[in-house]
Amino acid sequence: MKTTQHTAYIENVSRRNLLKGMVGTGGLVLAAQFVPGIAAAAYKTGAGGMPGGAVWDPHVFVSIAPDGIVTIVTHRSEMGTGSRTSLPMVVADEMEADWSKVRIIQAEGNEQKYGNQDTDGSRSIRHFTQPMRACGAAARQMLEHAAALTWGVSDTECRAENHKVIHTPTGKSLGYGELAAAASTLKTPAESTLTLKDPSQFRYIGKGEVQITDLRDITTGKAMYAQDIHVPDMKYAVVARPPVVLGQVKTFDEAAAMKVPGVIKVVKIPATPMPAKFAPLGGVAVIANSTWAAIKGREALKVTWDDGPNKTYNSDTYKAKMQAQARKPGKVERNEGDVDKALAGAAKVVEHEYYIPHGVHVPMEPPAATVQIKDGKAEVWACVQSPGGTRGDVAKTLGLKEEDVKVNVTLLGGGFGRKSKCDFALEAAILSKSMGGAPVKVVWTREDDIHHSFYHSVSYQHVTAGLDKNNKVVAWRHRSVSPSLMSNFMPDPKRESALELGLGLIDTPFDVPNLRLETGEAVAQTRIGWFRSVNNIPHAFAMQSMVAELAAELGKDPKDFLLEMIGPARIVDPRKTVSSELWNYGDPWDTYPVDTAPAVSSSALPRKPAGVANCPKAMASASRFNAAS
Repeated sequence: MKTTQHTAYIENVSRRNLLKGMVGTGGLVLAAQFVPGIAAAAYKTGAGGMPGGAVWDPHVFVSIAPDGIVTIVTHRSEMGTGSRTSLPMVVADEMEADWSKVRIIQAEGNEQKYGNQDTDGSRSIRHFTQPMRACGAAARQMLEHAAALTWGVSDTECRAENHKVIHTPTGKSLGYGELAAAASTLKTPAESTLTLKDPSQFRYIGKGEVQITDLRDITTGKAMYAQDIHVPDMKYAVVARPPVVLGQVKTFDEAAAMKVPGVIKVVKIPATPMPAKFAPLGGVAVIANSTWAAIKGREALKVTWDDGPNKTYNSDTYKAKMQAQARKPGKVERNEGDVDKALAGAAKVVEHEYYIPHGVHVPMEPPAATVQIKDGKAEVWACVQSPGGTRGDVAKTLGLKEEDVKVNVTLLGGGFGRKSKCDFALEAAILSKSMGGAPVKVVWTREDDIHHSFYHSVSYQHVTAGLDKNNKVVAWRHRSVSPSLMSNFMPDPKRESALELGLGLIDTPFDVPNLRLETGEAVAQTRIGWFRSVNNIPHAFAMQSMVAELAAELGKDPKDFLLEMIGPARIVDPRKTVSSELWNYGDPWDTYPVDTAPAVSSSALPRKPAGVANCPKAMASASRFNAAS
């Protein structure tokens, strides 16, 4: 198959098919080998600390056909944020490729080859702009060197420009397609020899002129999502899941379900105890010849549930428990000055509380996945944000080696963090195995999606401010109570983890002499997930609401009062006053400090961090104030 830039059916990379179309005709096949784990960065990020790290080798990401068509592999999932376009665009810009001659292919799940693929945490641009620039620069220098060898001249006389290499002294040129065969014999330049473009030379980056790759097909209804996947002889399944988290099937009667026309089989999915990571928590699946038959079969099922340890969970009661925690001293997470003394001596003390219930992602496309097992190997088609992680989890679920699992990534009809969790793909794997390996598509209805999600955490926030006689805030105490998403991965910590605390609580940038940030206990009784900016949502909601209410009480403009609270442009360093650690979004402090300059400066762009080289100002932003994670 061949993909073009306007085809939104995401063709996943097959090395065999790519070589078949190019090797015999002398094309430059930079996708023929790979060197994993190499990170290229003019400034440090946390990419190297992620599973798979960062890979920049053009042998992984770039190929050029004899007709000049450049194919770029994108390894991040597309769910409406533009990652599938932006990172290949960065490669194309650095390699001086004509965007009209660029084609994009979606990578399979393989973090050993492509580097980290978890399209989450707003990391695609932050972590992979530099590696993709290095990838494009390496490809450009290989083409320039190929031209120099062809002409018998020095590399310094050759300049890549708009899909061709020009011999500067004579003006003669060779197109990328003409150079592909010669360039294919060259080794990748060493990272230390790469020369990145000056931002003034950018052709696409920052110009706002490149259209989202799949926009036309998305707009006209041709785009393919996980719900659209069809494999020959495919069966369809829906699952009756426990109505309460950690509930289990006590008994079930499949007789009525099996009488529904089209129903083939009823399968019990085993329960998984917590911490379950992303494993299914059990249930009863109905497999049929159509989605409708499966749904009607599920309606006919007779299931008796044991509601388990969370059977008494009630949101109102739970709210009252969190409120009680928030109204008493908690675990001190960051402390500066003497808050108790400052509050006792304040001319005025203002207290407010903020409650946010569980939130559900509700992406436009509910979860869906198809799995087929054949000859000891599994193939997955799914709308997952973390295809590399999905590959590992499917392999573990089926008892296979990772290299025997292939994960094809479709477009995602929204994700927001929900599709980082591959439980729906694991259900499909279990059910395909129960059918002797036949392809099975698991479909989640909208009701399934809402009832059985990984919910954005419920929270209760209690904020106290002390004002002096001049109405200046001299004390700030913020107590946060919320169950932790880490309960999916370890025994429930019963309070926010370092990761969650670093999302808008312990990195509070207020210029207040007495500041204390605390947490209270909250047991996780649902599956907690991350949703966009994660704990920034409750933390920022409480913080900003309190500031606005104080401003109203003092008769001040909310924005002006917020800037007064932030104080002068400076680096706020919570590392000195936190009780454990500052997560800092998983990125190095020197590159990404808590810098208040963008908030208090009239400049539209933040200051460029010291030591950042070869980086456009917008890419070098080292600041965030309750930013999305």
